[in-house]
Amino acid sequence: MSQDFPEAYDDRSGGLTSQRSNALSNKLTGVLSASYADSEIRDSLHFLDLKNVQNTPDLRRKLRQDLQKEVIDCNGSIVKEFGQVAEQLKRIGSTIASLNKCCEDMRRHVAAARRENAPVLDEASTLLAQREDLEKKKRLLGAFNKYFILSEEELMVLTSTTEHMDEQFFTLLARIKQIHSDCRVLLGSENQRLGLELMDQSSRHLNQGYQKLYRWIQKEFKTLDLENLQINAFIRRSLRTLAERPALFESCLDSFSEARGHILTDGFYSAITGSSRTQDTDPMMKPIELHAHDALRYIGDMLAWTHSATVSEREALESLFIAEGDEMAKGVQAGRHSEPWSVTDSESFDSRQALSDLVNRNMAGVARALRQRVEQAIQGQSDPVTVYKIANLISFYCVTLVKLIGGESSIMETLSSIETSAMRQFEALQSDQTAAVQAELTNAPSDLSIPDVLDETLSQLKALLKSYESSLAPDESREEGFQPVLSQTLKPVLDVCETLSKDLDMPANRLFLLNCYIATKRTVQAFNFTHSLVEQLDASIESSTANLIDYQHAFFLHVSGLHPLLTALIPLSDSSEDLLTIPTLPPFQPTALTEASQTLDEFLPSALIDALENLKRLKDINLAGQITSEAADRFCEDFEFVEGKLVAVDAVMEGGSEDGERSGDEDEGSRNKGLVRGGKEGALLLRDLYPRTSGEIRVLLS
Repeated sequence: MSQDFPEAYDDRSGGLTSQRSNALSNKLTGVLSASYADSEIRDSLHFLDLKNVQNTPDLRRKLRQDLQKEVIDCNGSIVKEFGQVAEQLKRIGSTIASLNKCCEDMRRHVAAARRENAPVLDEASTLLAQREDLEKKKRLLGAFNKYFILSEEELMVLTSTTEHMDEQFFTLLARIKQIHSDCRVLLGSENQRLGLELMDQSSRHLNQGYQKLYRWIQKEFKTLDLENLQINAFIRRSLRTLAERPALFESCLDSFSEARGHILTDGFYSAITGSSRTQDTDPMMKPIELHAHDALRYIGDMLAWTHSATVSEREALESLFIAEGDEMAKGVQAGRHSEPWSVTDSESFDSRQALSDLVNRNMAGVARALRQRVEQAIQGQSDPVTVYKIANLISFYCVTLVKLIGGESSIMETLSSIETSAMRQFEALQSDQTAAVQAELTNAPSDLSIPDVLDETLSQLKALLKSYESSLAPDESREEGFQPVLSQTLKPVLDVCETLSKDLDMPANRLFLLNCYIATKRTVQAFNFTHSLVEQLDASIESSTANLIDYQHAFFLHVSGLHPLLTALIPLSDSSEDLLTIPTLPPFQPTALTEASQTLDEFLPSALIDALENLKRLKDINLAGQITSEAADRFCEDFEFVEGKLVAVDAVMEGGSEDGERSGDEDEGSRNKGLVRGGKEGALLLRDLYPRTSGEIRVLLS
């Protein structure tokens, strides 16, 4: 098309005016400036394409006419069709008018009928409302009766003793308790008569139900076997329920405790004698009286039976009363709240304490029988060791049972009582034995060994120590707990031995005491609760040992002839004046000093043997050697002192030392010459008369 426009322009260029030229130019500008993305342009082009229009001058001139004709034809067909629609609308309008007339007639008829039926409808509405109100009241009455009133069959199950106890009973009991509790709501209304009557009725039924439960439990308790651990759970539930009535529950427990007390006491006698008053005995069971041949075994078997019975009783009662946790305690607490007048104290209920109290009540008869039997057995004993072992055995069971049933129980009181009785018997027997010892032991043995009485006492003490060691006494109080036994058994005998030693001479008295102390220490030192006694014995042994060392030292001094020399030299100082006075002293005269030297020479070869001979009656050979060795060391020190003085005197006399001191180690060759040239030529020196040296003495006494 863009190629045809210039050709048309060329054909008409000669005859068109300038105005027409401008109009065409404006059209072209408008066409060319139009956007082909415009929907109207696009639709127009599409319409031309559908008409299959060719781009010729004739068609372009007729195009507008053809389009206008088509528009006119379309409008004419539309007007024709709307004419038909108008006819139909006229018919519809007439139909609607007839319908409106009919509806108006019906409205008049309905209004007339409503006026005629209005009284009947009002009366029907009133009747329907009354019917609905009656039905509501009927439902309320039915619900009230169903909730607050029990049927005759239900009352029979709840209160009649001929009816068997089953799950329905507990369901009804819980229901009647709830009814009794809910009656408080009815008491809050204006008319309280109904609430009071229902509360009174429910209280009677509730009490009758608990009475039935109480009688049934008492009946079951008569045939209840606590040794059977598979206790009926129904009984446990019954007890938990009855606990809500503290008075009935306590009465039931009293009856139960009395019955169990008779059963356990009879079982105790049956275990001892083999016969029973109420039940058949097991022919395979051996009575304690027949197979327990000594008192310790007899009492131990009775205590073992009591311990076993107490443990079994507690386990059985735990499974019966508190196997379900704190349900029993909750029931008792609920009963206390419901019956506050029956509570004797304000403390909360402790199920464990109540269980311990019940075990205590059940075992009271056994405790009485046990005390009688044990006290009879203790009174018939004359051996204090056996009695003390019995006391320790009782103490062992005291410590064991106190963890199980507590300290405040009949069993614990009985055990404490018979333990005290056993200790009193032990003290009495020990006092008699001590008196006999004091009367029997009048002289120490000739060989200074421990007396037979002390030997027996130590054997007895060892048995007592072993018995106490196996006890369950606390470590921190074991030593203190055994002190009374030591005071009653060992101390009197040792006191007698010390008294006997006063009649002996030295060293026999110290040797005798040492033998007694050492034997005692060997007996007790193996036990960890005798430290105080061992320390006392060590102090006594040390004191006696020191006395024997002094005795042996004196023996060395006197037998060796050193004592006069040492006695004369001790008061003198190391000054030249005092040293020069030594040769003038009687013990240091040539003859006396020569005799002292000869005495020393005769003493040294057998010095140790002679000294040990003094201690031959000391049973501890090693200790005798130590005492002699210590005394020999002290003798050597004394000899060194004398030797030093003599050497100092010789030095002063020779003028070889300003201060008069010289070493004790002198040249061996010069000493063997026998004389030293000094102030006076040819004069004898003290060391020439007393030539022994401290080194020689130590060698000979080692």
